[in-house]
Amino acid sequence: MRRPHSLLLLIVVAVVVFFWQRHAPGIVASPASSAPGSATARGDDSVTLPSFLPPEARTTLDAIARGGPFEHRQDGVVFGNYEHLLPEQPRGYYHEYTVETPGADTRGTRRIITGGTPPTVWYYTDDHYRSFRRVERPR
Repeated sequence: MRRPHSLLLLIVVAVVVFFWQRHAPGIVASPASSAPGSATARGDDSVTLPSFLPPEARTTLDAIARGGPFEHRQDGVVFGNYEHLLPEQPRGYYHEYTVETPGADTRGTRRIITGGTPPTVWYYTDDHYRSFRRVERPR
């Protein structure tokens, strides 16, 4: 008799995930994105990326907004904030995603860290968690 309950639960989860992905927050952009040196977002001229983000960050941000798929199995895992460089939050608040590094044989050192589910804050690191820069959403 557990099978119908399991199937019902699976259907409910699938519906929630489907709607969450369709209504996930848009791609992040810096309020200073109109400043000289900002990169215009590919495919959407209304959203720009801060100049400190590499072009590969667009792919990562798009995948986060869609809810995947992600190229690396580690993408989306909980980021522990063990360095205590980001604001303190309960475990599970932060998640990390790879920003590809052209020519690298590994995941490289570049990451987007999101906070909240769905994400409400974004950070970028290009030195494997030694420093972070906040990426602001447009208002």
